[in-house]
Amino acid sequence: MDKGTTVIEGGAVEIAMSYRKELMPDQGLCIQVYGVVEGEDTEILRFDCFDQDPHYHYGPMNENIRLHLDKTTAGNPVGWTMDNIRHKLPTMIRRAGYEDLAAAVEANPVPKAKLDEAEAKARELARTGRRTVTHKRGDHMYEAGNIRFGLEYRHLTNDRGLAIHVLSDVAGSEVEMLAFDCFENGPHYHYGPRNQDVRIYWDTTTSGDTLKWTLDQFKARRLASMITRAGYPSIAAALDEELIQSVLPAVEQRAFALVGQNR
Repeated sequence: MDKGTTVIEGGAVEIAMSYRKELMPDQGLCIQVYGVVEGEDTEILRFDCFDQDPHYHYGPMNENIRLHLDKTTAGNPVGWTMDNIRHKLPTMIRRAGYEDLAAAVEANPVPKAKLDEAEAKARELARTGRRTVTHKRGDHMYEAGNIRFGLEYRHLTNDRGLAIHVLSDVAGSEVEMLAFDCFENGPHYHYGPRNQDVRIYWDTTTSGDTLKWTLDQFKARRLASMITRAGYPSIAAALDEELIQSVLPAVEQRAFALVGQNR
């Protein structure tokens, strides 16, 4: 992939960074280690500190050994990456297949001040680069205990379709936990639009009608697990499923009516 636009010089190597948010459903900071090999600027290591599938590469332009990072044991991917760059860089460069460069880094380690600068910048980019989205709450609201459903028919420049927003109140403010954009061309749904914004695009060959699929998830009582995945477990634990089921017929009726009115 392309070299990150933020580059920290470190002697024999450079540390490059960029925040990747064009990925669906993932996003996160990419940290790369570059060095000159046979006169060419070469990507030696790459650490993809993503939300859902953090992983790293030894020699992306050579052997491309890709290993997954277990956040349960490794902790924060950015912190894990910078710790290994600080303490194991020559060893990792050597495993990537670049013996001469590893020896050069051992002879002239990256200065601590540069490593501190790289870590500070990495944490800043990880914090400020995050992709989130704020939708409207919907034109038609349906209360169901500690959550509510908001419905609207959305007209975009190159798409249109019904949107269902699942909302709740967090610390006195209304928060959208789930969003289902049942569009004609690019239908997709969001886990935590204002949190991690995990976006998943439907395969309509397998899912069929996306509005019906969405309503079927609600009827099958999957809201609690979906809200938990979105990052709101306490709200999921307090759901009143029987109340939700009693509200769903009205939600469904209005949803299909809105679709019919806009065809």
